[in-house]
Amino acid sequence: MDTRVEHLGTTTTAVEHVEVLIVGAGISGIGSAVHLQNNCPTRSYVVLEAQAGYGGTWRTHRYPGVRSDSDLYTFGYRFKPWTSAPIASGAEIQKYLGEVIDDHHLERHIRFEHHVESAEWSSDEQRWTVRARRTDTGASVQWSANFLWMCQGYYRHDRGYTPEWPGIDRFKGPVVHPQTWPEDLDYRDKRVVIIGSGATAATLAPAIANDCAHVTVLQRSPTYYWSGENRNELADQLRDLEIPEEWIHEIVRRSNLKNLHDLTQLTFDEPDFAKESLIELVRAALPDGYDVERHFTPRYRPWRQRLAFVPDGDLFKDIAAGRASMVTDEIDSFSEQGIVLKSGEELYADIIVTATGFNLSVLGDIAFSIDGAPLDLAETVTYRGMMFTGVPNLVWIFGYFRASWTLRVDLIGDFVCRLLRHMDELGVTRVTPQLRREDEAAPVLGWLDPEDFNPGYMMRSMDLMPHRLDRPEWQLSQDYWSERDLLPLADLDDGCLRYG
Repeated sequence: MDTRVEHLGTTTTAVEHVEVLIVGAGISGIGSAVHLQNNCPTRSYVVLEAQAGYGGTWRTHRYPGVRSDSDLYTFGYRFKPWTSAPIASGAEIQKYLGEVIDDHHLERHIRFEHHVESAEWSSDEQRWTVRARRTDTGASVQWSANFLWMCQGYYRHDRGYTPEWPGIDRFKGPVVHPQTWPEDLDYRDKRVVIIGSGATAATLAPAIANDCAHVTVLQRSPTYYWSGENRNELADQLRDLEIPEEWIHEIVRRSNLKNLHDLTQLTFDEPDFAKESLIELVRAALPDGYDVERHFTPRYRPWRQRLAFVPDGDLFKDIAAGRASMVTDEIDSFSEQGIVLKSGEELYADIIVTATGFNLSVLGDIAFSIDGAPLDLAETVTYRGMMFTGVPNLVWIFGYFRASWTLRVDLIGDFVCRLLRHMDELGVTRVTPQLRREDEAAPVLGWLDPEDFNPGYMMRSMDLMPHRLDRPEWQLSQDYWSERDLLPLADLDDGCLRYG
């Protein structure tokens, strides 16, 4: 690691230099560091993390019951076997990530409490200069790097999304967002209303239902749920046969991916059948006569938003037992005692939880510039959902919505290391995506096709995101099953990447 000294007016600032700088020590950053270390072992690198510890999402989210909504055989890394129940708690995932850090001795590369504020590319120096603030001391620090690997996630960790409802200030009790859950919140014997219908609401409601007077999940419209035992029968059988855990991990991983592929394909090929099948699973888990049409029948086809998994049917069991209930309506306003609905009904509450999603963060809300000009990512076109036209030596990890995020961490890790080695072979220091002549007349489209996938957090922020073209090189693929075959074979000299 090199150190150079930069004079800024009367201030002397030491600038440490590394070949690769990774931003974020969550599941993307930790996985990327392992891939870099294993596949490009001679390259110096550092990981800058704003929080006081590793984990990203799994450190930020501390609400009761927080858990994965993907199975850990696919959400875990391909290089680290998962040995517990498929759906894991936040604490179990944190432990898993800690083991990865220990196994690969990553701790010496991670700098916690380093909040990155700006990143400036200089074509003259052929490097990035990254300015960060120490959140523990307030001191400013600088790093320079040949290559930036952005792994900071895609939402703001410090503040979740809460709509501006009329009269919310009138409510006398606590209004809590799960993303900033107070450790001292006492919900015992309290009436709790959870606003939202996604994975967070489906997780939180059963986690607190036994302790609350009652939990009500208030949703504007239903979402798709699917349920099953929180165990993997194939994994259990293989363990009974004393198969090594590395083999079990790979076999179960492939089996789960095949099952998920078949389900996803079914939602495209036979959407009505897939919809009815999912709804019938819910109907079977609820008491006879329950109004499934109103509360569990979405208006959209499956997989236009994520499916919410209910391990062991816990949410449905609480509804059947009377500990929890679903209300499908819209909010008119808040009162001192709760929420007034557009139907005229009032939901009384002691605590209101706004499980209403998060705010998108584009490249960590970092101020980027290229040769002194501010970077507006919305003016770029994405290269394979990870790089951007006109932006040199930078990759952003953006994972899959219909499959585990980590699957793409592994694929991009392979790709970036292959790209770095290719640059060495060419004897170049810069790589920048550029449209080819045959691409320039192609229609410029939004980051995502809303007819394909349209969660609220993306639709609210599409104007901040890069654009895409109607060809695979210039879009974010959401098809892991094709990308796992195509990305390793992507031609690095097909004209999409300009070297220098």
